[in-house]
Amino acid sequence: MTYSSAERAYREVKERILGGALPGGELISEGEVAADLGTSRTPVREAFLRLEAEGWMRLYPKRGALVVPVPPGEAEHVAHARYVVETAAVRALATLDRTALLAELRSVIESQRELAAAGDLEQFAALDTEFHRGAVAAAGNPLLTGFYDSLRERQRRMNSLAVQRRSGNAAQIVAEHARLADAIESGDADGFAALLVEHLSGVHQLELRGL
Repeated sequence: MTYSSAERAYREVKERILGGALPGGELISEGEVAADLGTSRTPVREAFLRLEAEGWMRLYPKRGALVVPVPPGEAEHVAHARYVVETAAVRALATLDRTALLAELRSVIESQRELAAAGDLEQFAALDTEFHRGAVAAAGNPLLTGFYDSLRERQRRMNSLAVQRRSGNAAQIVAEHARLADAIESGDADGFAALLVEHLSGVHQLELRGL
């Protein structure tokens, strides 16, 4: 698929924000990005305006574009929402054939193990999102899946920040994913819920009250 220059700039800059290459609080200029992408400033300006409308950037005339940091409290809100959706999905899965799902989850776990060994933390973080979404999608409730997907970009950014902040967490995350998959396999929804609280709290360094 061929994208316009503005669309390509938008996708590239947004990917850098979600992947953590452009951290919150960083000020960047149209000229820097245009030079990096080998394009003119006009498509970059259009991309910046679109990213500002989506809340990822704040533009300052003649100064540049500020990458908006994760707002205070957002990580806790996303984690709470994920807990509600993922535990509901796993309870529904208890009555369904989970064979295909478990094969998919364990394939993701193995890929994450390889990426951790190779030091590819950006792709590792992206697969973290896929692991958790897999169980939600397998439950077969399109409303739950749609809501979960609305969290996808925030979740991706949180995962990237968490893994980069503590790169030694990668092996621990892989081990915790394996335990979550085991709980799904055995149909232990309560065990999954307890493991998920521990997992989200540890990875994102949160205190999840009331769960």
